[in-house]
Amino acid sequence: MASGDVTITMFERIGGRATIDALVDRFYDRMDTLPEAKIIRAMHADDLGLIRDVLKRYLTEWTGGPKLYTPEKGHPRLRQRHIGFAIGDAERDAWLKCMRGAMEETVTDGAARQDLDKAISGLADWMRNR
Repeated sequence: MASGDVTITMFERIGGRATIDALVDRFYDRMDTLPEAKIIRAMHADDLGLIRDVLKRYLTEWTGGPKLYTPEKGHPRLRQRHIGFAIGDAERDAWLKCMRGAMEETVTDGAARQDLDKAISGLADWMRNR
């Protein structure tokens, strides 16, 4: 979104770090509790602490916030990093169910939530590898 010479990032539109942190926490909480998410929960370690932190750093950077992911991990190469996991329509849909529920709970700006959903949906669809 641009207004004159000022560009407002998605990171800023949704509320910055506090919203990213809450979004990721709610996402993994949903993954832990929703029966529909069992298929993707099984792909993760029992302790979600480390992956929560990684996703927070990734989403912060991906939405236009501070570069917290690439200095440590390098280029995201998301498909390559997930190649060992079978990701089809069911896995994508379970992931999106968790993420959309988390966005509904944490992103209060409806227009920003809709724009973020569109971007997240494209990312999730692109991650399919079967």
